[in-house]
Amino acid sequence: MRAALLIGVAALALSAFHGEPAAQQLGANPSLPEPHRGLLPDMTIPRPAAWGNDRPTVPQGYTIQAIATDLKIPRQTLILPNGDILVTEGTGGQGAPRLNPKAFIAGVIKSWGRTSVPGGNRLTLLRDADGDGTYEGRHVFAENLNGPYGLALVNGVLYVANQDALVRFDYREGQTQASGPPVLVTNLPSAVNHHWTKAMTASPDGRFLYVGIGSNSNITERGMEVEVDRAMVWQIDPQTGAHRPYATGLRNPTALTIQPGTGQLWAVVNERDEIGPDLVPDYLSSVREGGFYGWPWSYWGQNVDTRAQPQNPERVAAAIRPDYALGAHVAALGVSFSAPSMGAAFADGVFVGQHGSWNRNNPVGYKVVFVPFRDGRPAGDPIDFVSGFLNGEGNTRGRPVGVSVDPRGALIVADDLSNTVWRVTPNR
Repeated sequence: MRAALLIGVAALALSAFHGEPAAQQLGANPSLPEPHRGLLPDMTIPRPAAWGNDRPTVPQGYTIQAIATDLKIPRQTLILPNGDILVTEGTGGQGAPRLNPKAFIAGVIKSWGRTSVPGGNRLTLLRDADGDGTYEGRHVFAENLNGPYGLALVNGVLYVANQDALVRFDYREGQTQASGPPVLVTNLPSAVNHHWTKAMTASPDGRFLYVGIGSNSNITERGMEVEVDRAMVWQIDPQTGAHRPYATGLRNPTALTIQPGTGQLWAVVNERDEIGPDLVPDYLSSVREGGFYGWPWSYWGQNVDTRAQPQNPERVAAAIRPDYALGAHVAALGVSFSAPSMGAAFADGVFVGQHGSWNRNNPVGYKVVFVPFRDGRPAGDPIDFVSGFLNGEGNTRGRPVGVSVDPRGALIVADDLSNTVWRVTPNR
């Protein structure tokens, strides 16, 4: 009781340290404030609340429904060719040691915003056999996995990015259960696993898989030796397991996707913490082969982070500025390009699942936004597409993670707090 009281008092006192945050930093040219640091970052996290008879808010002309509930921490989804939906369920991390009281308190406060349900470490398949929008079929496709997250289907092979390894299953259209145990393709960095989620997508021709591997720290405070092969996107040959860095300096690339028509790889990336409520913006960006995106030495291009030691001016000079700021600490965990079937207003752009902040006085994120595109690039302010997760009492009824567009006209959203998969469709 005494420890809990001390944590609560410290959190309340320190969350007020910087006062109210300024406006979010959004778009291609955000105006970034000066960094500032306190004993602890602002820490206010909405507590879990029940939906009851309510449901998330969607734009006029759209309908949302829960197609699966009582899951075990759904993370990412994949639409299979026959319309079935695969869902990864689970959690990861290796119980990294708390480095100091600050890290301990932050860890406790983060835990207040999570589900109490244990992770399933499995794949669940959802099926709507008659096409009426009700997914009456639900099957455990594979279990006893290790922090499954990213999914890709290539030439009859289903790939799963666990927290420690890329594995594969043979897949036959229509099957509801894997025909055998997973087969190892290649190991993935998993020491400590501070950022354990391994995002994944496939190249358009299926020759390569791209896997996002997050850093093992906020800003290298655990030392550079635990950052080997991390904060980057790997390009993997699925036939041999051979891999190489495709792009580096991406602190935590949490979701990857391919832009239709161009074959360009895009990512959403969670940036660093503890230099203010409005720094550093999480971002949406195309990912250039061989590109370096700043972490740990700089952010948003050449803005130097003096905490990273020793400094590296040469790398800072090479840092690529991302395409689009989503706002600081929104915790973007899902990304999917839209399709004309989602309606004219939302046909050209990307949907981004925002898990929500823990380190601002005023919470941000906790919604799915649509970033409009024009001529293949982001153009305009983000539009709330699925919101209402935060209630009037400052608590939250859900936290969006993965988003997938069904080309037949639906957005699928995994919610790892209410343990629900939502489906949003245009009214016809």
